[in-house]
Amino acid sequence: MNNPTDKSQSIATKPSPSSSHSVSWVLKLTIGLIGMFAFLQIYSIQAVLPVMMVDFAATEVQAGMIVGATVMAIAIMSPFLGMLSDAVGRKSFVVGALLFLAIPTFLIAQSSSIGWVGLWRFMQGLSVPGITVVTIAYIGEEFEGRAVTELMSFYVSGSVFGGFMGRFLLGHLHELIGWRHGYYVMTAITLLGAVWVGKMLPSSRHFVPNPNFRSAIQTLGEHVTNRYVVTSCLLGACVLFSLVGCFTFINLHLTDEPYQLTTGALANIFAVYLLGVIITPLSTSLLRRFGSARTVRVAIVISMVGVLLTLVTPLWGVVIGLAIMSSGVFITQSATISYIAVNVKKGRSLASGLYYLGYYSGGTLGAWLCGMAYARGQWSMTVGLLVIVQILALIIASVGMVKTTVQSK
Repeated sequence: MNNPTDKSQSIATKPSPSSSHSVSWVLKLTIGLIGMFAFLQIYSIQAVLPVMMVDFAATEVQAGMIVGATVMAIAIMSPFLGMLSDAVGRKSFVVGALLFLAIPTFLIAQSSSIGWVGLWRFMQGLSVPGITVVTIAYIGEEFEGRAVTELMSFYVSGSVFGGFMGRFLLGHLHELIGWRHGYYVMTAITLLGAVWVGKMLPSSRHFVPNPNFRSAIQTLGEHVTNRYVVTSCLLGACVLFSLVGCFTFINLHLTDEPYQLTTGALANIFAVYLLGVIITPLSTSLLRRFGSARTVRVAIVISMVGVLLTLVTPLWGVVIGLAIMSSGVFITQSATISYIAVNVKKGRSLASGLYYLGYYSGGTLGAWLCGMAYARGQWSMTVGLLVIVQILALIIASVGMVKTTVQSK
């Protein structure tokens, strides 16, 4: 006969999400590396964009669209890969997506026209949500409280570092061996990332598969009317619009008079991204103290000031402006992702997918519309468009975000 006391003890000792995996430095490093490998390829092309425009005789709008091709594919695939991951699992998805990402990265080096570059860039984007969306869902399921915000900050820091390293590496690799051979090196790095994640990321313990498509559609319906999800998606769209638009066309601005920077010098400019690696983990204390709503509003204003500073003539002033702008963006992104992780308990992967749909749709629009603005009015008109979008983000944050504080334990 079963002893009820034994049963209650077994329930009591069942590991909770926060205790299922200890938040070790190896785990933090692995989560950060996942973010890095996911974003290593997305924006790497920005550092060699002026060279590719010459090689393929491309216009400003075409240049923007080969940046936006990856972003567009990520937007399209994010909800679907979120739903698929909810059905089949987490870790295997991340590793498989990294392996797939290496294929189009390799093929970019073989491109004979700007159209082929765009196609392989689009293929890169198809795999990225299998890394980004699923990792956010994994963290939300396996941990809770302070552990969630801590790991999210490492993930965002890794993604920021990946954004920097992609541009930095490819820019300098072009000067050493050319951008085509540079992409072969990027392929090898991505394959090494898949091996690391496969060995070091703990398997899920709290994942419950949900292969029911009807249930997924019902959850989707709930999410599109959920204030937390909708507000986060809109904010995400504004965030990446600003980041893609700014860091794509600042390259054209800085290769023109009076700067005339080389690809290596442009790659060095992206060192401002490293501020995000430091600032993002520190932003968790701001989130706990002031809550997501106030933190986001302040971060957007900081970003807006940074964009306006890029209008000054001295190069050092432009660099300071980029540093301030990107810092505000990274804080906004970290706060928005944590806002979803803390407030959305059901269908986390799908909620993350919807967030990235909005996020990368904004990036696609940023690449396209800022390309048109730059073609018509150079950098000053591009800055004007970026400021309008940031004002819109400030309105969304002020009206849509509920004043919540991130849970701590």
